[in-house]
Amino acid sequence: MPYPARLNPHLEAARAHSRQWARDMGMLDDPGVWEEADLDSHDYPLMCAYTHPDCDAAELCLITDWYVWVFFFDDHFLEAFKRSGDLAGGKAHLDRLPAFMPMGGDLSMPEPANPVEAGLADLWVRTVPSRSGDWRARFAESTRNLLNESLWELRNINTGRVSNPVEYIEMRRKVGGAPWSAGLVEHAVGAEVPARIAGSRPMRVLKDSFSDAVHLRNDLFSYEREVGDEGELSNGVLVLETFLGCGTQEAANAVNDLLTSRMQQFEHTALTELGPLFVEHGVDPISAAGVLAYVKGLQDWQSGGHEWHLRSSRYMNKRATASRPLGMSSVTDLLGAKRLRAFTHVPHRRVGPSRIPDLYVPFQLRLSPHLDAARRDTVAWCRAMGLLDTGVWDERQLVDIDLPLCAAGLHPDAGPEELALASHWLAWGTYGDDYFPVVFGRSRNLAAARIAVERFSGCMPLDGSPAPPPANAMERALADVWARTAGPMPPEHRRELRSAVESMCESWLWELANEIAHRIPDPVDYVEMRRSTFGSDLTMSLARLRHGRRIPREVHDSGPMRALVSAITDCGTLINDIFSYQKEIEFEGELHNCVLVVQSFFDCDYPAALGIVDDLMASRMREFEHIVAHELPVVCDDLSLDADARRDLDAFVDVLRDWVSGILNWHRHCFRYDEESLRRHHRPPEFRLGGPTGLGTSAALAYAGGLA
Repeated sequence: MPYPARLNPHLEAARAHSRQWARDMGMLDDPGVWEEADLDSHDYPLMCAYTHPDCDAAELCLITDWYVWVFFFDDHFLEAFKRSGDLAGGKAHLDRLPAFMPMGGDLSMPEPANPVEAGLADLWVRTVPSRSGDWRARFAESTRNLLNESLWELRNINTGRVSNPVEYIEMRRKVGGAPWSAGLVEHAVGAEVPARIAGSRPMRVLKDSFSDAVHLRNDLFSYEREVGDEGELSNGVLVLETFLGCGTQEAANAVNDLLTSRMQQFEHTALTELGPLFVEHGVDPISAAGVLAYVKGLQDWQSGGHEWHLRSSRYMNKRATASRPLGMSSVTDLLGAKRLRAFTHVPHRRVGPSRIPDLYVPFQLRLSPHLDAARRDTVAWCRAMGLLDTGVWDERQLVDIDLPLCAAGLHPDAGPEELALASHWLAWGTYGDDYFPVVFGRSRNLAAARIAVERFSGCMPLDGSPAPPPANAMERALADVWARTAGPMPPEHRRELRSAVESMCESWLWELANEIAHRIPDPVDYVEMRRSTFGSDLTMSLARLRHGRRIPREVHDSGPMRALVSAITDCGTLINDIFSYQKEIEFEGELHNCVLVVQSFFDCDYPAALGIVDDLMASRMREFEHIVAHELPVVCDDLSLDADARRDLDAFVDVLRDWVSGILNWHRHCFRYDEESLRRHHRPPEFRLGGPTGLGTSAALAYAGGLA
């Protein structure tokens, strides 16, 4: 906890106001949820006074009322629906709440039927008039996520299922409410994040890392209450107990390590990424000061939330003030050993051949019959585009990599032209992934790399106009595959595809920045960014646009569908990291490999880290199977999908199965990751100095470091 806690001087005013407000809303009249003594002992005004130390009395009262409401909602939902497992009743309750968050100038609402609705109606009209439309939309979305994803927790309790760590971190951001809290921080400090940067990676990472730290801290304090009393399964300590197969204290220590890592990610992003972000988007000084006030508000929330947990009776037992909760920092943690490890990796060390466990991919492989033709076509296309003239690849390497084999598994039903085009996309993305470290990584020229990425957007015109003349082989190749792919697409599909390409290219900049700083990334940040660096967004977009035309947008935007795609994507990226360990660690000096990230985070050896990554990959695959079997049918029923849409959804799920099966088959049979191929691909080109020839003159042979 690097920030000092401070207390707002208007605490007593907030206490008196919030007690009366809860009574007026009927929250103290609901039997079995709260009595006034419960409200007083939880002391939410104290929490808000610690987490918002600088706002005036009126603002503190408003913020406190929001927290009284959200905690009442949580406890009411527990008593009314979680304990009884009433999924239908919980859904009906949640379906009414968006009506009490109108977005336009007309703030009229239905008549509230319970204290939750009454509180939300009152708070909405007191809060939104002073905020922009962009802030309203973001805050309403985070509020809906907070409310609706309670059904996810309820479903997990009903099935007796403990989520895996990746799923847990992602879903906890919604059900835990910290992103919602971040929106209230903007309100409390009287500043908004400008709309043009609100969706950027740095602002997203600040919110996510803030949220993760808040939630993991809460899990440490609330373990006894949630797991012992409530039968709750959404607790990080329990998740890691189950996933790592360890005791409670060991799991709690791991949770605290992850909490510390997320705090350090917050600091790293705030100190290294905000300044360049302001320059890139032309943020004026006043707006920049507002963003920094928001960042300071998030820091205040961290320290204040910690202080409140130490004092509130909501979580801790009677010995709370006399002892530390589970997982509090040890001396070595305070000395920053984990942070130092992230910067002290020795590159290019010998690790030996990658060890490949028996990976859990329970789907049958299918391959396109047009594979051989696509192989010949891809070599010709890469040669024509100039991709074999830059020193990054030669024709032998391209044949060894065998990207059409991957495309043939990803698209087993594709015709000859479609398979060739898919192979060209894979060739372009894989070439770019190899090109950026060689051209920009060795020169540490992040500015030039950013210019290159910005130019890629111009190669993908949305209006069907010709792309500008290419400056290099990558631009020429991108303009070619874009024109052939986007031409038949409607405008909204073009935008989606271009966004996926841009997301992949921008993720290469994130990798370069870490390489330049020589920093092994935070494990949560790594897993989430890996979906982009692997090109998953691109290949998934192509699959969705081809196979999901009759699937409503609401299905793709639903929580289960997003979780489904994330789970199968993570399987593909983890397969790649397992196979590419030797290539990346020994031959390329790479820092972006999940096995290495786990080694650094848990301070363990290669076999132990490999076991954890393999287990995570299998866990993500089981999560995929769980969603298909149990959650997608609920989405279909909730949205009343017709038979055609359901068939298209089933077909899209088959596409995802083909995707991961094709990924695994390619890794097993291409010549990119085995040690013999690695030594061949990374052998420096040789040339002879001028001078004598013949017997005894081999000492004149010199080696020049190649680009490949």
